[in-house]
Amino acid sequence: MKRGGLLHQIKEGIYDMCYIMVQETKNEFRDEGVLIFCVLVPLFYPLLYSWIYNNEVVRDVPVAIVDLSHSQASRQFIRMFDAGSDTKAAYYCNSLEEAKILTGKQQVHGTLYFPRDFETRLGRGEQATVGVYCDMSLMLTYKAIYQTAQAVASTINAKIQISQSSGFTNRDDEITTKPLDFDEVPIFNTTGGYGNAIIPGVLILILQQTLLLGIGLAAGTAREHNRYQMLVPISKHYNGIFRIVFGKTAAYFILYMIMAAYITLCVPRMFHFVSLVNAKTLIGLMVPFLLSCIFFGLTMSCLVRYRENVMLLVVFTSVPLLFMTGISWPQSNIPWFWRSFAVLFPSTFGIRGFLRISSMGGSLQDIIQEYQALWIQVIVYFFTACLVYRYQILQSHKRAIVRMRQMKENKRIANATMPNSNTQESDTADTDTQITEKQA
Repeated sequence: MKRGGLLHQIKEGIYDMCYIMVQETKNEFRDEGVLIFCVLVPLFYPLLYSWIYNNEVVRDVPVAIVDLSHSQASRQFIRMFDAGSDTKAAYYCNSLEEAKILTGKQQVHGTLYFPRDFETRLGRGEQATVGVYCDMSLMLTYKAIYQTAQAVASTINAKIQISQSSGFTNRDDEITTKPLDFDEVPIFNTTGGYGNAIIPGVLILILQQTLLLGIGLAAGTAREHNRYQMLVPISKHYNGIFRIVFGKTAAYFILYMIMAAYITLCVPRMFHFVSLVNAKTLIGLMVPFLLSCIFFGLTMSCLVRYRENVMLLVVFTSVPLLFMTGISWPQSNIPWFWRSFAVLFPSTFGIRGFLRISSMGGSLQDIIQEYQALWIQVIVYFFTACLVYRYQILQSHKRAIVRMRQMKENKRIANATMPNSNTQESDTADTDTQITEKQA
């Protein structure tokens, strides 16, 4: 009997888990909010971000020229600067004030300033300066202007060194201008652009944030449809912690494994970003990452009272979470408090791990710290999710029992005051009880 009872409980648990999974899957496509955040946003939002960052370099950035020197040396500098592929001398101004006005109107993104004594100081063998003013609101234009001006200055410096040296051969001139030779070869981010540096982190963050939004919206809907404002309805299928947690997890995990494959494999190739991932390493990272996000979302769903609350809890954290990963700001320069706070979120380790395997061709051994941290989060958030739903089950049953007692008490009082309608009241009470059980 015990063996048969145990097998029956196992079969019933599996059946209830599958039932919950099917219901959650239906809600993913039936609920408009969940459909938008769990399906449509992961499909189209990465395309928007990738399209914005697809042009990783800029060409012919307009620059204003303020040449108070009017000398051969300044004109040579300007010609070499204008010949660069990244910049062009668009306007010639008589003062810095005119250049500032053009910058304010966004007609130029920077200014080259040559003082009156520019060529005079060069002729005396003194150090001359060229002012480079850039619009820092656009990092790509700042990079193009500054690097082009620096390259032109280095070339002119080399020519001055050669003219003042006593070398007789071209080799002597090479040693004079470049005593320590080097070759600059980018290893991972070969384009030197922001797309290859930022997009991998943004893609993983989209997976986490949309998953949390979808789970939160589903939790808010469940509370609104429950007369007691609880996450768990009174039903024989929802009478167990593990069947609820595993059923909900399976529904989101299956959907987001498909979304993860699309976002991490298809999107980078569509926009020609660097992608060095292999299937084994990617699956090894995505499994603990998605599980930790799902369990984290189930844990945080206890804070969601209404559907709108999840927007306040999740959306505004996207930019801080991206910064705390250390991909757009050096991790060593982040205060210890925020580094410790970032450990709570799966995106911290998911982004770092994916960046290493996607842009650097790393394996699971190369991201062992992030891999272990994600599995620790899976275990911790699994138990916290179980505690949350255990509490919700107990509260739902408690309120249902209180409701049943009130109905029985009302029935007893009605029978005592109206003895001639006992049969009718009894039938009505029984019907109300059945309806209450179903709605609860």
